[in-house]
Amino acid sequence: MKDKIALAARRTGTLLKRLLPNDCALCGGASDDALCPGCLDQFFGPAAVRSRCPRCANPLPEAAPSLSGGTQRERSEHSGSGLPIVHGLDRQLCGSCLSDPPAFDRTLVAADYDLPVDQLVLQLKFGHRLALAPLCARLLRDAVLSHPDYTLPALLCPVPLGPRRLAERGYNQALEIARPLARSMGVALHPQLVVRVHETAAQSSVAPERRQQNIAGAFAVPDAALVAGRHIGVVDDVMTSGRTLNELAATLKRHGAVQVSNLVFARTPPH
Repeated sequence: MKDKIALAARRTGTLLKRLLPNDCALCGGASDDALCPGCLDQFFGPAAVRSRCPRCANPLPEAAPSLSGGTQRERSEHSGSGLPIVHGLDRQLCGSCLSDPPAFDRTLVAADYDLPVDQLVLQLKFGHRLALAPLCARLLRDAVLSHPDYTLPALLCPVPLGPRRLAERGYNQALEIARPLARSMGVALHPQLVVRVHETAAQSSVAPERRQQNIAGAFAVPDAALVAGRHIGVVDDVMTSGRTLNELAATLKRHGAVQVSNLVFARTPPH
């Protein structure tokens, strides 16, 4: 009986694929998955991996050593600036993170926010294609697990939206990515770990010199006991200037987090 059920399921799946063929989200070609094998290899395969600053994920010169595949032991410490650093990684940081360390300790991304990968985010964020969230989560999970030196967080939380923007969009794209990401990595998800207490303009609509002022004081932690002494992973779809994630990390650190990691699908390259 089980064999007959399995055979029927396979036949049904084959029939559905013929009747409802999938299109690759990037090239539009026929595909059994959200991405065809060619796009998956071209934009997320080994050849697409870049050396990045372990703290902010901005690309490093190709001669700089890549963190991927390393075996260094990580632990949080405090530098003379009062901001936490990741022990053993300071010599691989970019100049910006060395001169002005952010509040977060680590950033891991799946790809650059650049053509055509940016279309995955735009379709998810503004095109209501929520089916792309598990794909983004899977690609981000693979990127995270490709760093054997990285210790997974104790909790994941998405970057929260304010009530007005959440009502306008109908969903938080960061949370939609965080749900399958948490399940696939076996990490607990706490959607309300951080809340947005001030409505802010979209950072992309604010002049660079005013972005820090725009986001300052925007977040709060309702239950500090969930944060104190723990490594918190913050999930988002795109990291551009990093000011939103920096403000969120600073808020978590004020409530006792010992380490904050950004797990972000795409990173905007510096101009």
